[in-house]
Amino acid sequence: MTAKAPVFGGVLEAIGNTPLMEVTHLDTGPCRLFLKLESQNPGGSIKDRIGKSMIEAAEQDGSLKPGGKLIEATAGNTGLGLALVAAQKGYHLTLIVPDKMAQEKIFHLKALGTEVILTRSDVGKGHPEYYQDMAERIAAETGAIFVNQFDNPANPYAHETTTGPEILEQMDGDLDAMVCGVGSGGTITGLGRYFAKASPKTEMVLADPEGSILAEYVNTGHLSEDVGSWVVEGIGEDFIPPVSDLSLAKSAYTISDKEALMTARELLTKEGVLGGSSSGTLIAAALRYCREQTEPKRVVTFVCDSGNKYLSKMFNDFWMVDQGFIQREQHNDLRDLIARLHEKHATVLVSPEDTLLVAYGRMKLYDVSQLPVLDADSKAVGIIDESDILLAVTENEDHFKKKVGEAMTSKLETVPSDAPMEALLPIFNKDMVAIVVDGDTFLGLITRIDLLNYLRRRMK
Repeated sequence: MTAKAPVFGGVLEAIGNTPLMEVTHLDTGPCRLFLKLESQNPGGSIKDRIGKSMIEAAEQDGSLKPGGKLIEATAGNTGLGLALVAAQKGYHLTLIVPDKMAQEKIFHLKALGTEVILTRSDVGKGHPEYYQDMAERIAAETGAIFVNQFDNPANPYAHETTTGPEILEQMDGDLDAMVCGVGSGGTITGLGRYFAKASPKTEMVLADPEGSILAEYVNTGHLSEDVGSWVVEGIGEDFIPPVSDLSLAKSAYTISDKEALMTARELLTKEGVLGGSSSGTLIAAALRYCREQTEPKRVVTFVCDSGNKYLSKMFNDFWMVDQGFIQREQHNDLRDLIARLHEKHATVLVSPEDTLLVAYGRMKLYDVSQLPVLDADSKAVGIIDESDILLAVTENEDHFKKKVGEAMTSKLETVPSDAPMEALLPIFNKDMVAIVVDGDTFLGLITRIDLLNYLRRRMK
């Protein structure tokens, strides 16, 4: 007989007590690796725990009054956790977020009623547009409470009092290693404090994105000023967060963006778990740790959040190719510059008989500004862009019913696939896109951004 599922009195009661599952299809060497599915929290991530803890701490110390205002700097999931709790408790929340944050997260935040202010992700601490400095400044100017996850003791306290005890109980008291990332430092600090008392044999291991300074500090004690950039969201830092105690970590692994994202994709295909980018970093580090061991160990790491907020990025093959994380089959000609090859059935197109409304709908759906027009024999007979549609419908909206063939540009700039890359420049100088052909066969489009993406990938 299965255990009765709990009935909660509200969504906040559903935070925590997440399931633990064993990895069974990835190579874990001599070890057993378990994943704490924090993606099952109602806000979708481990940060629900600290969102609840930090707001409740502000309530308890009297600084947060009914209807009060909160402000926080966040690269992602902490904002969602705070937004969930603030919405339930009736507080106004403003979040300052770096501009690399996934659009899906921003949509989620705004749907919860949160005010979102984007700022630059390419500046460091001390710059007026650095997200933490901006949040602190706006809080001082408006009288809002600056939550400050990076220096808030309620952050590690949440993990010391809930996450740690849950894990140790689920592992029947037998845990050799715990692999964590550091964003604010609350997870590794809270768990490290708990396990130091309740399970001293448990080794704390840091998983850190390449470009962050934290792994080098843990492994060598050297605090580097050579800060890079990384795609993975929510972990890695260019400073040591005040709330963190990195002395609790025994070792650290540096994980590249490519390894992290490919590991997260493999987690889905082999284990059936849809995790986010930081989950890929943690699991990649945990797998490295497990494979290095010479005797069996029991290891736990997190699926920090759900991958459903990264579907347009790391689970999108086109995005992965553009970023250089997936290597497509190379032809050593202009086909290598085409983002959506027609022979792979990837081209978004219309026929001359489609209506302008259909063309407009496809542009919106696939976020493109022009479409090739192919006839029944798959021959390129035109191209239609936003300007063509706008010109046709400005005076009469009913013209959306017109055929594409009536509004398209028939004068095409075609280039054979074996032409040199330099042949594209005169076409782009005329504000046109290049239609790549092999004889009469349409192969695909090349735009300015396709050329830029190709050149950037070659730089790597």
